[in-house]
Amino acid sequence: MKYYMVKFSDKGTIAVDDTILVKGELSCAGSHILDGYKPLFSAEAVERLIAKGYEIAGKTNVGEFSLDLVGEFSYYNELEDGETLKGAAAELVKSGEVKAALGVDMNGSTRRAAALSGVAFLKPTYGTVSRYGVISCAASGEQLGVYAKDADAVAEIMTVIAGNDKKDGTSLRNESYTYNTNDDVKGAKVCVVKELFDKADDTVKANITSYAQSLKAQGVEVEEISLDFVDIANTAWQILMCAETCNNVSRYDGVKYGHRSENYRNIDELYVNSRTEGFNFLTKAVILYGSDVLSKHRYADCYDKALRIRRQVADKMKELFSKYTAVLTPACSKTEYAQYDIKDAFTKVFEESVFTAIPNLVGTPALVSNGVQLMGNHFDESKLLSIAKTVERKGE
Repeated sequence: MKYYMVKFSDKGTIAVDDTILVKGELSCAGSHILDGYKPLFSAEAVERLIAKGYEIAGKTNVGEFSLDLVGEFSYYNELEDGETLKGAAAELVKSGEVKAALGVDMNGSTRRAAALSGVAFLKPTYGTVSRYGVISCAASGEQLGVYAKDADAVAEIMTVIAGNDKKDGTSLRNESYTYNTNDDVKGAKVCVVKELFDKADDTVKANITSYAQSLKAQGVEVEEISLDFVDIANTAWQILMCAETCNNVSRYDGVKYGHRSENYRNIDELYVNSRTEGFNFLTKAVILYGSDVLSKHRYADCYDKALRIRRQVADKMKELFSKYTAVLTPACSKTEYAQYDIKDAFTKVFEESVFTAIPNLVGTPALVSNGVQLMGNHFDESKLLSIAKTVERKGE
């Protein structure tokens, strides 16, 4: 698999995934439709890291618009027959080639990649990190986050990039946020969601059980609960994600930048042929589904209902976090993905997203560490990082 799409420096400390803009450097979101695009500005998170003295190592490969499992269907990917699927940024962090990496979590691909590679990834509370300079697809739920080897490194980078940005209309007002791994976790309460635990294979279940035992040894109370809305929450997020992606990628028409078809006789054919050639099968499926749920006869039953479900799930999660510090779940159903046909991708991604959808749907933070996922309440990133740190410390 090709990990770097563009490499800037052998001395770099931070990698940036291909959905995040870096001034003057190729930024294609893994898609042929943006082939050759070089932005005139960098993402706010990139600028903040550079201002603090961090060097950008280069751009890492992603699946087209991050719609697939972990990056397998990038236009620029190089997979060998029989190769297992891994996330580029996560693997570079694991290898130690970079200190950390920035990634955009829209439908869980970053968290799945971190779990498969055994590194950490934090999707922070929605609005705490600027989305300015992100190649956006699902603006209401996507969030820029951080890959690193451990909780301390995640906290370090997050403290640099988080805070209000007037250029981003979704940015929260706090000028800065501080993240740490030092919260006392003794007496904390963590719940394991039965419905998600049961969907995982035996190896993942064993990882969750082992993690829970490690928490108990540190004085954390762990108990199993049932959440009957995990499937409907996933369905709601897939509807919203597809609808928003459908709207956002409509800007790619072959006129101003990116791929332009050489075969057209009029403006309509230019649009159609450029998009036909530029988007892969999965992106086209997402566009078609998004168009359907936004259509006149489906809007009320699909899109509007998904918005209502979002509010109900947010209320239920708020109630849950009044009782528990964090929720312990799998990040994906297995510890290894095999190659598969892109025509099966829409279904596969839908099935795997059940583990990751809730934080995207309601804007709460989620941390992957040691191959498992911890979900927390809004602005509780330090609690999640501290819980993860206690388990990391025990493994040293």
